[in-house]
Amino acid sequence: MTQGDRRDVAWWKSAVVYQIYPRSFADSNGDGFGDLAGIMTRLDYLSTLGIDVIWLSPIYPSPQADNGYDISDYRDIDPRFGTLTEFDALLAKVHELGMKLVMDLVVNHTSDEHPWFAESRSSRDSPKRDWYIWRDAHHGGEPNNWGSLFSGSAWEWERGTDQYYLHLFDRKQPDLNWRNPQVRKAVQDIMVWWLDRGVDGFRMDVINFISKADGLPDAPAIPGQRFVVAFESFVDGPHVHVYLAEMNREVFGGRDGEYLTVGEMPGVSPEQARLYTDPARGELDMVFQFEHVSVDHGPAGKFDWVGRDLVALKKSLHRWQVALAETGWNSLYWNNHDQPRVVSRFGDDDAEYWAASAKALATVLHGMRGTPFVYQGEELAMTNFPFRSPQDHKDIEAVNYYNAVVESRGDEAAALAGLAEMSRDNARTPMQWDPGPNAGFTTGNPWLSVNPNYTWLNAAAQIDRADSVFAHYQALIRLRHELPILVDGDFTPLMEDDPQIWAYSRNSSAARLLVIANCGRDVRNVEIGREWTGARLLLGNLPGTPAATSSQSLELAGWDARIYYAVAP
Repeated sequence: MTQGDRRDVAWWKSAVVYQIYPRSFADSNGDGFGDLAGIMTRLDYLSTLGIDVIWLSPIYPSPQADNGYDISDYRDIDPRFGTLTEFDALLAKVHELGMKLVMDLVVNHTSDEHPWFAESRSSRDSPKRDWYIWRDAHHGGEPNNWGSLFSGSAWEWERGTDQYYLHLFDRKQPDLNWRNPQVRKAVQDIMVWWLDRGVDGFRMDVINFISKADGLPDAPAIPGQRFVVAFESFVDGPHVHVYLAEMNREVFGGRDGEYLTVGEMPGVSPEQARLYTDPARGELDMVFQFEHVSVDHGPAGKFDWVGRDLVALKKSLHRWQVALAETGWNSLYWNNHDQPRVVSRFGDDDAEYWAASAKALATVLHGMRGTPFVYQGEELAMTNFPFRSPQDHKDIEAVNYYNAVVESRGDEAAALAGLAEMSRDNARTPMQWDPGPNAGFTTGNPWLSVNPNYTWLNAAAQIDRADSVFAHYQALIRLRHELPILVDGDFTPLMEDDPQIWAYSRNSSAARLLVIANCGRDVRNVEIGREWTGARLLLGNLPGTPAATSSQSLELAGWDARIYYAVAP
């Protein structure tokens, strides 16, 4: 079928995606880094979980300045992960097991070691000079006041040609110039090359950053800051919709198959998301928005952590449910390689409530309208790492933040406190497979320390237990596959201002669902209304939950979560 046809079928609306961060998933050769051969040995585990799609974080050749999000060759596999032959074998096995595989596509920027950039920086007259964003100095300094998302200036001086190049991230990640049609054609050719190889789509990294504001104007100044992250000048820029529609048309137009396109979009609004994901416009299938994973950020940003605000969290996700109800589609996620572990962040990782809170958070997310994404180890309720020193951190964002805070304020304790809660390394510790050495991840020295709780928190301890977090995720995935109402039912938020209860209903012409969770330790009695009397329990997360409601109220224990089913009136 064609791309247009598949949008009508929308197979991905009832699918569940599992993200693998390859360097931390499974190591087959004892070098301390996960690899493709390691993933191959764990495919049966993913099949048992029940997921439909695997998304692989970057496995391309890379200097690894940003753990693979700095790509130096888009048509090969980094030797630390394996070979193209091993990739082809993995892809074939994934398809044999009835799953699909989606690649990470990082094309806002490349590595500074990519041949394109090597040629671009070689001379102002280089045919590829205009493939990147170069500018002359302004008054002896940077072309504007834009700051990098990884601290410092977004501009780097190139001595050989006496100009600055733009890098919204690290200086080793120069931004491509998407105004150049040759750049766009090169990206499209890369996508076609991988689709011809058999992959089933792409997750596109910060894809709403590819169109910069005309003239690259200064960002509004912030007192005391030399450089400012100029979101208003590169988020959802003036030509981004044109570029994505062109990409969709040139890459997928007329192609047979079932594909998935997901755009990671920091700062995107619901109004813009509707445009990106409107099937009639032919841009993307869905977007990753960041609003709900920003509600605990303080005035100084993500490392200025202010703790959980359940009302703000609920209202954020509910707003997106309502905003994309008629046009567009939501992705649903708690975790990925850039976010701390959800059970530590929004749940309760105390031993008494760890499992129940992880199941409760999974329940309220998977009950919503959208495509759920599960990040490796989330189905086990892996927790944040107990960081103690700056040496514990490997992530370039964390290292740069720590150095910047210590240099500017001399406050090592404040820097470490922010990192403990919000460092991306929390998500990147090795997968906890069993209680053996290094959690069964590697026989060598792991590239990043294994969380010490692996001795009891691991896949082997959960996979055969009916009351495990793993089993709860299995049940949620089965429900999505079996119940059309979870895919296309209307969404109605309930009790939005309650600081402890998370509740909403899903409704269709034939049935109704009530999803309700007590997101705290205290027992709560909740009025649910006469219409839910006699509703049948589909799924609960605590033992002894009655099989049906018997009154207009529910008594919910700490972190008690339930899904009830009733026939439509």
